[in-house]
Amino acid sequence: MDPKDSPTQPDRREFITKACALTAGAVAATVPAAAGLFVLLDPLGRKGGGGEPVRVAALEAIPDDGVPRKFSVLATRVDAWNRTPNVPIGAVYLRRAVGGTVQAFNVVCPHAGCFVDYVADAKHYLCPCHNSTFDTEGRIQDPKSPSPRGLDELATEVRDGAVWVKFQNYRAGAKEKLPA
Repeated sequence: MDPKDSPTQPDRREFITKACALTAGAVAATVPAAAGLFVLLDPLGRKGGGGEPVRVAALEAIPDDGVPRKFSVLATRVDAWNRTPNVPIGAVYLRRAVGGTVQAFNVVCPHAGCFVDYVADAKHYLCPCHNSTFDTEGRIQDPKSPSPRGLDELATEVRDGAVWVKFQNYRAGAKEKLPA
């Protein structure tokens, strides 16, 4: 066989050079792609806020006689990519209970999620969706009520003359207080 007719063998150095270039190119492309993917997906993996007390009202805004007063709850709302400060996230009824402690109830009825109203003349909360009534302590007044539980009480604390509430919505229709 004539040496001119035999196929040429690739040079080993050329092969190693091409393999190193390919590896370096793959690493150079992977690092920014992984960083971009991390930035894109990071907000989806974050847990929502909540759990932190929110300043709701000045203590002096709550009457001493035990009559509830409704207050909006304003907080910073954070979703996957947006942070919106000072937006309404719900509402609560605040009242001074026996001993001067402050009691907070979520305004959402545990039955179907309607907002309850406080009826001052009757001294109870009334759900306009199904006419259930709750006493000022949040307990169901009528045994025939379709509500599975009383109003959802929220943890409160008083500091620096202000009432702070650990605001939380709960699942409607469930007998247990399950966070929504």
